Amino acid sequence: MTFNEFVFWVFSIILVGSALGVITSRNPVHAALLLVLAFCTSAAIWIQLQAEFLAITLILVYVGAVMVLFLFVVMMLDINLARLREGFWSYLPLGGLVALLLVAEMVIVLGGRYAGFRDAPLPPALPPDYSNTKELGRLIYTEYVYPFEIAAVILLVAIVSAIALTLRRRKESRYVDPASQIAVRRQDRVRMVSMPAEKRDSGSGTGESGTGGAA
Repeated sequence: MTFNEFVFWVFSIILVGSALGVITSRNPVHAALLLVLAFCTSAAIWIQLQAEFLAITLILVYVGAVMVLFLFVVMMLDINLARLREGFWSYLPLGGLVALLLVAEMVIVLGGRYAGFRDAPLPPALPPDYSNTKELGRLIYTEYVYPFEIAAVILLVAIVSAIALTLRRRKESRYVDPASQIAVRRQDRVRMVSMPAEKRDSGSGTGESGTGGAA
């Protein structure tokens, strides 16, 4: 086993373990943190596969922005954990069947060359001046432009749905009306009071302080 294969298997085991932790964790915050770990290990595997642009994009976009936003949403929403656990065992057989099918598909696709399912040649070596960023941009905006636009629309719908879920009115929350704040005038909030100047008598002050001390 070479060093590259050893690193690949280490990151793969971490990725599978963190993915299992995401779906088995009972705490949504812990599940989100485990998903961050899964993203980081996926980025490491992509770097090993010479897809540096995808790895950096995964770290910057998903780990740095999406998952942070997801953590804020999870902490803001009043999630009832007991209600989320209801019906878990009823959906477990169907979920397990789907998981087994996905694992079988990944084994056939990724391990087909070793298991004898297909005799696939190794990918050719890339030239020194090859740019995966340029190739990715060419594929996205030429051959896969329509799926790319459909994915953008789906993400937009998800953003609007998240805003609609979080912007519900709560009775215990205090809201500020920007229009009423802008319409405020100085005479409505500030009142000038004219008071005569007071002169303090040192003798009476001493007497009062002395009497107060005696009391």
